[in-house]
Amino acid sequence: MAGGELDPKHGHYLGPWGNFGSQTQKGIITYALSANRQKPFAGATRSAVFNTYRRSKAQFLYVVPPFAAAYLLMNWAIEKNEFYNSKEGRMMAPEESDDATQGGPVRG
Repeated sequence: MAGGELDPKHGHYLGPWGNFGSQTQKGIITYALSANRQKPFAGATRSAVFNTYRRSKAQFLYVVPPFAAAYLLMNWAIEKNEFYNSKEGRMMAPEESDDATQGGPVRG
């Protein structure tokens, strides 16, 4: 068994990581990353700002008009509802028969 020298404190010293005191191996292939792959986020924040602006500008007409229409419709409905539930709105509304609201006869 190939090992290192005896270390009195920790036992056998096997060598640095990847070299455990054994025979040298043949046919080992090593790989390395190129310089541009080592920094995958280089310039990402600057690019993200301009890319986000460009993409948002392209989608503006698809998003804003429906939201604006929905906002205006909802605002109109809320105002109409508040008017109908106010004193003036109740006075302007046509009077309904009290049979259905007061527990009168139900036809069916």
